Amino acid sequence: MGYYDDHYGDEETSRSHKRRGRGGWFWSGLLGAIIGVLIAAFILPALGLSYGPTANATPNQNAANVEDETEPGVEKTINVDVNNAFTDAVDKVYDAVVGVINYQKAEFWEQAQPEGLGSGVIYKKEDGKAYIVTNNHVVEGASRLEVSLDENTKVPAVLVGRDPLMDLAVIKINANKVKGVAEFGNSDNLERGEPVIAIGNPLGFAGTVTEGVVSAKDRTVPRDTNGDKRPDWRAEVIQTDAAINPGNSGGALINLAGQVIGINSLKIAQTAVEGIGFAIPINVAMPIINEIEEYGKVIRPYMGIYYKPLSVFPSRYREELFSLPDKVKTGLVIAQLEQGGPADQAGLKQGDVLVSIDGNKIEDALKFKKYLYRKLEPGQEVKVGIYRNGKKMTLTMKLGKSSST
Repeated sequence: MGYYDDHYGDEETSRSHKRRGRGGWFWSGLLGAIIGVLIAAFILPALGLSYGPTANATPNQNAANVEDETEPGVEKTINVDVNNAFTDAVDKVYDAVVGVINYQKAEFWEQAQPEGLGSGVIYKKEDGKAYIVTNNHVVEGASRLEVSLDENTKVPAVLVGRDPLMDLAVIKINANKVKGVAEFGNSDNLERGEPVIAIGNPLGFAGTVTEGVVSAKDRTVPRDTNGDKRPDWRAEVIQTDAAINPGNSGGALINLAGQVIGINSLKIAQTAVEGIGFAIPINVAMPIINEIEEYGKVIRPYMGIYYKPLSVFPSRYREELFSLPDKVKTGLVIAQLEQGGPADQAGLKQGDVLVSIDGNKIEDALKFKKYLYRKLEPGQEVKVGIYRNGKKMTLTMKLGKSSST
């Protein structure tokens, strides 16, 4: 806020100012404004000064006018480059992350209705088709699938195959409208604290991008795969604090090179929990994806048994029911056998307690499945250690093969 000194200058000048009155000040001010515009338009550019964005500013630059501390009252333009490793990484994979819509038939509707929305990642184009990896729970129960390439483009999709155990599925679409294909990275090379970016369609908001870090790279989380509300599998996952919400499932977790290093899968949804999400490491997913592509399913070894963990039986009953010695506190109780299956043919019986395979201790369902699926092959012969009526026995079994559906 300033002021004018009425006594500045000679007396004549002061009198002439007074004589001008309001009209004189108006025309004087207008003339001054015109001169100011002319100075800004012609003189300032010649001096290398400007107002607003510079003429050569790129779309990735924002121009800001700031007062130069060394020259009070003089403004200069600073160009801020908002392009960085994060935006470059997102641009590289953005078009390859799509929406996956699950349509299911309802009892009172003739046509299938949208039941769920998830995400997927286009990872290959071949022979006019584009292949998309997503989660099994995104496509499960679908009578029809649709892929949303962007807000205005939806195309029908076909299920290639799925694997409930690893929560992975592959679908395919016609590739004529596909704009991008993602590159897979190496999830084994991740470091704790490394920046990562999640891309997907949470709550239907297409192409949502969130960023965080790798909280842990070798985490395992329990999963119930047979619906008995007891964990019987431990899924290998990457833990991240990048926001993962409903609809993100099946989307991409990428590194700063724009490579997919995980398939977003789940989060811990509790009121007191924030920033704990999980993705399937791409190195774990790749063999499953390849097998689904080749066979339409994942083929694994199996024994043909239905079991309950020994731990669910009260300790006082273990002696009465199975005549087990005190040292045997873990194992799997054979509740039922598949008729004609590998275990049945090997001579196992209902009530046997499985305690080892090839000398490797089997304590619970988690360790059983981990050893069976990761160490053994269909058709392989194994030595199975059991207790029957308190007596330890070893039987030879030829493993069968099962497939995901």
